[in-house]
Amino acid sequence: LDLADLDAPLIAAFLDHLEHDRGNSVRTRNNRLAAIHSLFQFAAPTHPEHAASIARVLAIPPKRFDRAVITYLTEPEVDALLGACDLTTWTGRRDHALLALAVQTGLRISELTGLTRADIHLGSGAHVACHGKGRKDRITPLSRGTVTVLREWISESGGDPAAALFPNRRGQTLSRDAIEHRLAVYTAKAVEECPTLARKTVTAHTLRHTTAMRLLHAGVDTAVIALWLGHVSIETTQIYLHADLSIKEQALARTRPAGARPGRYRPPDTLLAWLEHL
Repeated sequence: LDLADLDAPLIAAFLDHLEHDRGNSVRTRNNRLAAIHSLFQFAAPTHPEHAASIARVLAIPPKRFDRAVITYLTEPEVDALLGACDLTTWTGRRDHALLALAVQTGLRISELTGLTRADIHLGSGAHVACHGKGRKDRITPLSRGTVTVLREWISESGGDPAAALFPNRRGQTLSRDAIEHRLAVYTAKAVEECPTLARKTVTAHTLRHTTAMRLLHAGVDTAVIALWLGHVSIETTQIYLHADLSIKEQALARTRPAGARPGRYRPPDTLLAWLEHL
């Protein structure tokens, strides 16, 4: 194929094929378009003879799509999830350390599976170093509770500093599917202690959302949260501002009319009685 064969009508037809024939979502369609844009941005300075065709392809916009409100765990739900790990078994202690680290740091599942023992620094200024998305290195501080859990786990597992921090029974790196499976097992068990978990789909990315919401509730600026999570753009972090009703209620409380009573409206008993008899 020559670059001239990949014109805007062909690219548009391919994108329509993804949606209508292959049944891909709008997100997938936009991801494919982003890859095509990257190719044509690379080709633009090296093939000026195709500048007009390249410009038309680069002008193809991504499609808008509905964004669902993110799912995150409350503190009781986090405690129930961690409490579901059986600390009398090797697997339970490994999973407890993994989930505790995930909830506190917000690491992606690929970053968790790629960790080695050498990436954990438990001395002064305890932190975890990871090679994250986009081939970017970042350092995330560890809380005292997480340091205690990881110190016990590393002391028990021992071994080569270059070995996987959370291995399977054969000493190999845990797969993404293995982590998601273990998380599903613990979620089903934790429902007995915290029934609200039954209404949520808990994945490894849910733990990442939980970290962000914890930081947001603590008053941390969204720019710092973006750095903490390794977001390329601060706009990605803005989704967490829409996830919690309490944050919006605080904003509303600051703008209430003069003379209005603070807090939520509480209807009188007479109104409630009248509504119950309808």
